[in-house]
Amino acid sequence: MGINGARGEAVAMLAGAERRLCLTLGALAEIETALGLESVGALAERMRALSGRDLLAVLAALLRGGGEGALAAELDRAAVDPREAAEAVARAFTAAGRAGG
Repeated sequence: MGINGARGEAVAMLAGAERRLCLTLGALAEIETALGLESVGALAERMRALSGRDLLAVLAALLRGGGEGALAAELDRAAVDPREAAEAVARAFTAAGRAGG
């Protein structure tokens, strides 16, 4: 699966397949809303202690940002390992940081 590094896309294995994730502006807004945050600055602190529900919301937003809306819509029923989910989220944020800087 090819990724657009300039866009900050990342690829992760989730539910037995490669999936594209991307921290878009829409995904960022969705994450802020889901986590009840008022600013991007509060996001870094909150990301250090995500609950399972938080991780699910963040992962779903990143999948939608990467064009993987079908998996995002079924994420609560998909066979996604929690470690894979956490690694995918970290990979997406790292890729966004490389693209932005």
